[in-house]
Amino acid sequence: MKALVFAAGLGTRLKPITDTLPKALVNVGGRPLLWHVIRKLQAAGISDITVNVHHFADKVIEYLDSNPIPGLTVHISDERDLLRETGGGVRHARPFLEGSPFIIHNVDILSDLDISHFAGLADPSALSNILVSERKTARYFLFDEGMDLVGWTNVQTGEVRTPYPDLDLSRCRRLAFAGFHYVTGDIFDVFDSGGWPERFPIVDFYIRECARHRIHGVCVDGLRMMDVGKLDSLREAEEFIGTL
Repeated sequence: MKALVFAAGLGTRLKPITDTLPKALVNVGGRPLLWHVIRKLQAAGISDITVNVHHFADKVIEYLDSNPIPGLTVHISDERDLLRETGGGVRHARPFLEGSPFIIHNVDILSDLDISHFAGLADPSALSNILVSERKTARYFLFDEGMDLVGWTNVQTGEVRTPYPDLDLSRCRRLAFAGFHYVTGDIFDVFDSGGWPERFPIVDFYIRECARHRIHGVCVDGLRMMDVGKLDSLREAEEFIGTL
């Protein structure tokens, strides 16, 4: 099993810190967010990690070069020429990921998730498995009784996106995305056959392709996590990291 860390984002919600620093190197508990994520992946037995970079890419690369971790191979998926969003970021990292199942982890997510447990709950026959939870939000993935993805909705606007024209929303299970993926199938062939461009969000891919390729939802009971995406979340993140 390999891993891809999304670390290319502009971190606009963390301005002014990210005016001079990439989000991946924002400090929480005395260490950069990237350090926390890499250590978590390594604790799950993952020794091959790819980090995508764009915003202040040189600083991320310099940090990784200056802080090697024994037993860990780190690849750089360089997006300095174009920020490809999440789906395009996966596609661009193909040379490092193809041929093996892999975890996708956002650099700004802290959690107590047991990644090995998540992978163990995943359905190996699905193209991808996405971690979801029962929490309140505006946007939800929609699942059928077997926990396969059938669509997406924004409950504030009433928008529904699905490849199924006769989808009965009352029969769907509504769950919030928790920011982790476990890709078990050959997603790169689907990118090619579906004509997906160089730049696109992975959520758009899941919603459009779920009628042809199974995207499976995985719930982990008692999951504790937080998105370190805003300035006012940094103090909370300091407290949270101390409990993990």
